[in-house]
Amino acid sequence: MFNSIHKRISYQIIALRLCFAQIDGLPFSDILSAETIRNIMDEEVGSYRDRIYSPLITLSAFLSQVLSSDHSCRNAVAKVLAERVAQGESPCSSNTKSYCKARLRLPTSLVRRLVRETGKLLHLKSEEGWKWKGRSVKLVDGTTVSMPDTPENQKTYPQPEGQKPGVGFPIARIVAIISLSCGAVLDVAIGPYKGKETGEHALLRQILDSISAGDIILGDRYYCSYFLIVMLQWLGADSVFRIHGSRKSDFRRGKHLGKKDHIVIWKKPKQRPNWMDESMYRQMPDTLTIREIKINRKVITTTLLDPKKFTREEIDELYTKRWLIEVDFRFIKTVLQMDILRCKTPDMVYKEIWVNLLAYNLIRTVMAQAAHRYNLPPRTLSFKGTLQQLNAFKERFLRTAKKHLSTMCKYLLEAIVSHRVGNRHRRSELRAVKRRRKPYPLLTKPREEARNELCGGGVSA
Repeated sequence: MFNSIHKRISYQIIALRLCFAQIDGLPFSDILSAETIRNIMDEEVGSYRDRIYSPLITLSAFLSQVLSSDHSCRNAVAKVLAERVAQGESPCSSNTKSYCKARLRLPTSLVRRLVRETGKLLHLKSEEGWKWKGRSVKLVDGTTVSMPDTPENQKTYPQPEGQKPGVGFPIARIVAIISLSCGAVLDVAIGPYKGKETGEHALLRQILDSISAGDIILGDRYYCSYFLIVMLQWLGADSVFRIHGSRKSDFRRGKHLGKKDHIVIWKKPKQRPNWMDESMYRQMPDTLTIREIKINRKVITTTLLDPKKFTREEIDELYTKRWLIEVDFRFIKTVLQMDILRCKTPDMVYKEIWVNLLAYNLIRTVMAQAAHRYNLPPRTLSFKGTLQQLNAFKERFLRTAKKHLSTMCKYLLEAIVSHRVGNRHRRSELRAVKRRRKPYPLLTKPREEARNELCGGGVSA
C-alpha cells in the first residue's frame, strides 16, 4: 500500500494521533501535532532502518499495551499484525521477539520528550477559567511502584530493608509535578526507594526547571522546608504547604492579619544539609517571611502574603485541592495499572514508566478537548470514563473516512462529558479495605526454596 518510507511514516503519525482523537481543527490538536512528532523524532531518533517495528510503530504498540487490560506483548503484537493485514501489507510474525527487541531500541529520550512536551503545552493552553485566581498552580508529591524481582532490578532499585531476600520486590520512587488546571504530568524524577539522594526532596530538586515564574506550588507538609521555599522564590514561584510537624506556630507573635492569620519571620537553620555545598548555603537568606494560617484544625504556610488579594478562606480552599494529585496517582497506578510494573531490567522499567505517563497525558488532552467544547473544568470529567470511550472509538477512527472524522470526534467528546466525577470537596477516606483477602499464607522464603521443601515433604502438587 505504501510505496515510500515518507508515506509510511506519515501514515504512522496519522494513526498515532487518531488513536487519541487528535484531528486538525479541534482545540488542543497542536499538542500532538504531526510537526511536533516529526521534530522530536528527528532530534531524538535521527535515521533508522526501514523495518516493521519502526520507532513510531513500536511506540504506538507500547502505548496500546499499557492502555489495554491485557498488558502482554503478545496482545500488542497481535494488534500490529491485524493492522498490517487490514492495510494490505504483508503480515508480520506473531512471535514477540522482534517487538521486544524494538522496545529495547526505542530511545527513552523520545518518550520523555513527548511526555514533557504534551504536559507543558496542555498546561500552557489551559483556559483562564481553569486556573486559580488567574495563577498557574502546580501540584507536587511522590509515590512508589514495584517491579519484577530480578537481580538487575534489585541492583538498581533495592527492596526495603525490612523485607527478606527472595520474598520482596524492588521499589522505585517517583516524584511528579502535575498541573492543577488540567491534570497533565509536567515532569517526573525517578530513583531508588532508598539510598543517598533518593528522597522526595532530592528528586524534586532534579526537576525544578519545570517550575516557572508566577507559579504556585502546592504540596503536603513534607515539602514545607526553609531551603525548598527559598529555592522556589529564586524561581519566582510562590508556595502553599501545610506546616511541617517539626515546626510550631504561635499566633501571638508576628504581624497580625486576622483570626489565626499572621506573618512571621523564619530564621535560616544553623545546620547545613548534606546535599548543599557551603557556597549555596551562604547564598541562602538569613530570614524568610512566611504567612501562617490556622483554619479547620490545620496550619497552612504560604508566601502569598497579601490578605486582601488572597484571603485565608481562599488559601484553605486551594489547599484542599492538593488531594487531587493523590487522585491523579490513583489514575496512573490503578486505572493504567502502573502500580506493578512488568519489565525485568532497569532500563525497560524506566521506559515503561515514561510510556505510561505519555498515555496518561494524551488521555488528559482528550479530556481537555471535551471540557473546552462543553465549557466545563477538566477536573469534573471521569478519567476512567474517558479511557473507556477512547478505547471503544479508536479502532473506528482508523477505519473512518477523513470527511467523517469530525463527526466521530463530536460523538466521542459528547460521550466523555456524560461521565462526571462525584463531589470530592474535602473528601476524607480511611486507609482500609472492606473485602477480605483469601486465607493463603504469606511467602516467607524464596519461592524456589519453598517449592523444594514442598516436593521434599512428599506433598502432591
